[in-house]
Order: sequence, then C-alpha cells, then structure tokens
Amino acid sequence: MPLQPVSWSSGKKPSAMEYLNWIDWLIIGAYLVGVILFGSWLGRGQKTTRDYFLGSRQIPWWGVGMSIVATETSALTFIGVPALAYGGDILFIQMVVGYVIARVLLATFLVPRYFRNEIYSPYELFARHCGEGARRTAAIFFLIAGTLAAGVRVYVTCIPIQLLLGFDKSQIIWAILLFIGLALIYTYVGGIKAVVWTDAIQFGLFVVGGIFVLIYVPWQFEGGVSKVATLAHQNGKMEWFRGAFTLDLPYNIWMGVIGATFMACATHGVDQLIVQRVLSCRSVADGKKSLIFSAVIIFPLFLIFLFVGTALWAYYQQTPLPIALPETEAGISQNQYIFPIFIFTAVPPALKGLLIVGILSAAMSSVSSALSALASVSTMDLLKNWRGRRHNEPAQLNLSRHATLFWGAMLALVAYLSQQTTSILNLAFSLNGLTNGAMLGGILFVLIHRRARTGPVIFGMLLSLAMMSAIHFIPRSPLEEWWMESIGTRVAWPWYTLIGTAIMLVGGWLADLALPGRAREAPPSVIWY
Repeated sequence: MPLQPVSWSSGKKPSAMEYLNWIDWLIIGAYLVGVILFGSWLGRGQKTTRDYFLGSRQIPWWGVGMSIVATETSALTFIGVPALAYGGDILFIQMVVGYVIARVLLATFLVPRYFRNEIYSPYELFARHCGEGARRTAAIFFLIAGTLAAGVRVYVTCIPIQLLLGFDKSQIIWAILLFIGLALIYTYVGGIKAVVWTDAIQFGLFVVGGIFVLIYVPWQFEGGVSKVATLAHQNGKMEWFRGAFTLDLPYNIWMGVIGATFMACATHGVDQLIVQRVLSCRSVADGKKSLIFSAVIIFPLFLIFLFVGTALWAYYQQTPLPIALPETEAGISQNQYIFPIFIFTAVPPALKGLLIVGILSAAMSSVSSALSALASVSTMDLLKNWRGRRHNEPAQLNLSRHATLFWGAMLALVAYLSQQTTSILNLAFSLNGLTNGAMLGGILFVLIHRRARTGPVIFGMLLSLAMMSAIHFIPRSPLEEWWMESIGTRVAWPWYTLIGTAIMLVGGWLADLALPGRAREAPPSVIWY
C-alpha cells in the first residue's frame, strides 16, 4: 500500500501523553532503571582490560549467541524490516540465507585461529602475521566506518520516536542523548559482560514484541490468520524467491547465497562489533557454538519481523491511519513510521509499554555494542603500545573507560550531524560495505601468505576502499563509466563486500610481486605455526 506524503500540519500531531497511560510509563521507566542497575552490577570486581573487554572469557556460548543477534538486529531492524514487507514483499529473506552460511563457515575455519592466542580483536592477526602497520590500518578502517554507521543508526532510530513523542525536529538531540547516555552508563561500568547480558535480555524483549504483534493483528480480522494470508497472497506480498541473476536488484537468491555470505563473513568474522563477543567465550568449542546458535535463530527472527510488516499492511487495508504521516526525512521512508504508529495507537495499555521497551532495548543494544567495540579497538590496537609506552593494568583499565566515554561523545556528535544532510546517511550505510571488503580481503591475504609483508597488505586495503568508493560515490567517474560499459549495470550493496575482497586480494598480490625484496622471513614472535 503506497503511502502519500502528508505533513504534520495537515493532520493531527501526535503526543505520547495522548497514547500512553501510567502503566506504560511505569513499564518503560522500570525497564530503563532495571537494565542500568543490572549492567552496572555486572561490572563489579573488574580489575583488568581482560575483564573489561573479554569478560574474563567466562561468558557462556548461548549468552554470546543471543548477544550477537541482538547486536546485528538494531532498532532500525525492529522498525525497518517490517517496513520492507509493508511497502513490498518478503524477498529480503533470501539475504538471510547468506547470513546463515557465513556463520557456519566462520565457525569452521576462522574461530579456531582466533583462539590460538588470546587476542582482543581480529586486527591482532595482522600484527602477528605482517606487522603493526597493517593492524593499525585495519583498526582505523573499523573505527571510522563503525562510528559513522552506529551514529547514524542512533539518529534514524530517534526520528520516529521523537516525532511520535511530539518533539520538534530541533529537539531530536534529547532523544539522541537519552539513548547514548543510558547505554553509556552500564557500558562504562560493566564492560563487555554488561553488554552481552543486557543484549540477551533485550533480544528476548524485541522477539516477544514481534511474536505478540504477529499473533495480535490477525485477531482484528474476522477470518484471522487465513484472511491475512489470503489478502497478502492475492496482492503479491508473500513473494519470497527471485531466481534471476542480477547485480543491480537488491534482493535475489544469488545475492543471498553469494553476496550476503561474503558480507556476513566480513561483519561476523572481521568486524569487532561481533568478533568481540566470540572472543569472550571460554573456548574454541564455545565460540563455534555461539555462532551456530546465532545462525539457528537469525532466520526465524527475520521471518517473524517480515511477517509483522505483512500483517500490518493487511491491518491498514481495513483500518485508516489514526495520525498523519510526516514528510520523508533524510534516510527514512514513510513506511518506517508504520510499526511505531501501530504500537502507539493500536496496542492495548501495558502491552504497548512492553513493545516500546522493545524498540528502546534494540536501540540501546546497538549503542552499547558499538561503544564497547570502539573502545576495545582504540585502546588495544592503537593506544596500548603507542610510542612504545606500556601501561600497568589499573592505568590500562582507566584508559579503556575513558575511551568508552570518548566514543559515546563521538556517536552523539555523528547522530546529531546526520540531520543536517542526506549524504552522511548514504556514506554511513554504505561505508561498512566499502571497508568490510578491504578488511576481509586483508585477513584472507595474511592467512594465505602467513608471513605477508606490511606494504602489500596496506596497499591492497587502500586500493579496495578507493575503488569501491569511486564506484559508489563519484558520479560519472572514469571507473564508473568503465564499469557501466563492461558490466552494463550498477551494483547493489550486497555485492560490495565480495567485490572489495577481490580487489584487495588482487591488489595485494600485485603489490607483493612489484615491490623489491620479497623475502618473507618474519620474527619468530609473529609466527603462529
């Protein structure tokens, strides 16, 4: 059902006070206070960076598995995946096939390498195999892309809630500070242990919220589930498979099996946001179990929220929207307001409060995960031995907490600046795809060569980022013209990681051949084998 742009001035401007009663506010307040107290309590007794960033490697695999899914399932997913199905169909489920395949591959081949020595991030593999320069390059790639992407997720999450609360656009800063401030409190005190266990609770909350809506909406129809399914099927809302191979359409089975597999190998095998959780497991076996467990639950989870969007589409075929939709914001389609509108206006009291808690929990999970990952990489990969200086453990732990505060401020800044222009949204949503190919290719390169040199690795990563950026961002660039003449079509984002990985591997190999002095002898301390 296409939605026509409607400004607030042409309809009723909603206010939370109109839709929430005291029991809803009590539930929301109790949750926020409870999760902060619980996360802070988990931080007791921490004395080292191993406690702070790895949870002393005592976190059970099932908790890590739920945290992995909660981290990748942000509030944008909670709101955005139903919006995809509401405005179209459920073709996105093909992408999740690759998410599952990638986890199995990573559990089999990469997790054992991460546990051969105790490491704090995947970027330590670069240092062990080819030197600190490559390690710092990969770390900087992650810090830039991670800060932009996480900051934008905060902003995009805040827009529907800010509008539904009746704030002016200029007041969105208060919603941004709320999300980041709440997550910062328990992340600062509790470290990765607080992040993982609060993620696990938050995962349960938004899953329960999705299942509730999936059950509740058909009750509003005379024919129940069969009526919703029939109506959706007759209008093409249940289409889930596209077999034609193409590079430009966003969702087809080839993108799912190939493109999404490479993308998930990067996000779950190289991106510290996810890898940090795996590294907090007790052993190789537990690390494998955590990824496989997340693979088992990720497919039905996305299916639930896609069906939520389909059910909401059917619901609003027979029920008029109670409030006017805002004009499209930067990076926000109008369909992304549908789920929040339904929660605020159609769900009974108390249950409404629980669903709002689901949105808040998904948002806070994304923020806390980003804070911990950014602090870990900046401290352990960049600052720990900066200029040859080493800190004792109390000083190192203090530095780690200060880094958490710094990245909280950076996320707030990026989120606030995101409202000024659409370009930063496009940059942030795409930059993970542009940098992940370079980082995944770098990891594969050093593992294949084992004693690779620093220069070719850095050159390949920078070449991958430069070429992918030119293809995506520079209109009518020579590279884009060559690509269009050779391939004949633009490339959709699920292919970015695969293409970027290939560029890095080829570029690194050519640089290795071209540079003089190809001796591969390395200091014994960097050899694992």
